Amino acid sequence: MKLIDVSVPLDANLPTYPGNAPFSLETIKWIARGESSNVSTIHMSAHAGTHVDAPRHFFEGAPGADALPLEMLIGRARVIEVTSRKGIGPHDLSDVDLSEDVRVLIKTHNSRFWGSPEFHKEYLGVTEAGAKHLIEHGIKVIGVDYLSIEEFKKAGAPAHHVLLGGGTIVIEGLNLRDVEPGVYEMFCLPLRIVGADGAPARVVLRQS
Repeated sequence: MKLIDVSVPLDANLPTYPGNAPFSLETIKWIARGESSNVSTIHMSAHAGTHVDAPRHFFEGAPGADALPLEMLIGRARVIEVTSRKGIGPHDLSDVDLSEDVRVLIKTHNSRFWGSPEFHKEYLGVTEAGAKHLIEHGIKVIGVDYLSIEEFKKAGAPAHHVLLGGGTIVIEGLNLRDVEPGVYEMFCLPLRIVGADGAPARVVLRQS
């Protein structure tokens, strides 16, 4: 059995989406200082690194991260590769047969940005038309390889509204650099944070 961890490390090299709290790990107890154990405090955004967006992220009063259906976050997933340098639209997805898929992970040049603490505004996001295409083709889980599925600072956040409003779960912050296009078994388990608009997740793929 070969497992591929497509989660990004939470460390000093993790980029932060502008306006979000950066990740930090603070030691509050330390054996080296004569204390009984090592204990740390984590500071981070609910949308740091690899994470899952809950409907509450864009819809007031909608379900939070704790209500996400785990059965949708575990199962067959297709990794597709998009080479476009502009927003991911229907033209990038129309050649892919998604008729048997409900979970799709999109690999782009974004994955090469990981390992750099700098936030890259030129990352590739999904357009409103691309989001509608995914909804129309029955996609229930969509994953992307940077910190947002939305094109940077896109007014009105249409991709989020279309996808989350249409019942599709959004996974952001995947590292698909070493993953070949194809079909895998995906395991995505977001933290059970009650009422949260998002939650960090560990995401692992298993080759079929």
